[in-house]
Amino acid sequence: MTPTGGDRLVRNRAVWDDVNAQVTDPGAAARWSRPGIVWGLFDAPEAGLRLLGDVRGQAVAELGAGTAYLSAWLARAGARPVAVDLSRAQLATAARCQADLGPRFPLVEGDAAAVPLRAGSFDLVVSEYGAAPWCEPAAWLGEAARILRPGGRLVFLTNSVLAALCVPEDEGFATDRLQRSLRDLSPVAWPGGGVEHHPGHGEWIRLLTAAGFVVDALHELTAPAGATTHDDYEIVSAEWASRWPAEDVWVAHRPP
Repeated sequence: MTPTGGDRLVRNRAVWDDVNAQVTDPGAAARWSRPGIVWGLFDAPEAGLRLLGDVRGQAVAELGAGTAYLSAWLARAGARPVAVDLSRAQLATAARCQADLGPRFPLVEGDAAAVPLRAGSFDLVVSEYGAAPWCEPAAWLGEAARILRPGGRLVFLTNSVLAALCVPEDEGFATDRLQRSLRDLSPVAWPGGGVEHHPGHGEWIRLLTAAGFVVDALHELTAPAGATTHDDYEIVSAEWASRWPAEDVWVAHRPP
């Protein structure tokens, strides 16, 4: 049965409250202390990808911010971030890291599919796994477009389509065989877990265009040589990700 919007909220908030207690809270201080911006499971450096450009002075909304380490990195780079997340537990961890480590910026409890921020207020919307897998795509893309100024940019990272196709039905690391059809990717309701969305590339292009965006780039990320498997998130192993794209990064803009 396809989960309703309210069911998605309840299930996904519970998942991330639990993940925060087991994974993200214990490692939050280390992530906040990173000297530079990196992306994804295998810490692809922003210096190499050049996704964000010069963020100095820019108003940035991070949707599905989790413990808000990306917003912290952006603040240290000169941006003015606002971190939005559904999980009160994750935001509490972010607040503790702000108090212990700085910098400070607004932390907002909210759903990326109904963002409690003013329209036309931001130069950049970013999300690293936060909104794209966990929110109904048309809803959160519409909200991203709403809060961006004309000419504003959207950068988001999510699981690759291939990874989503290859993760077993009962979860666990992606295999070298297809486990489901493309039409079964949005939504995927994991047994006892959260509700995720993994549209195909063509569907992402259609959804971005329908929300008023112009697509600038799609980056398909693989694991670098020497990468180690991230055991806290059973998505892809380092060996798998060294052979096939593990993550997709979409870059788009709202026309002036």
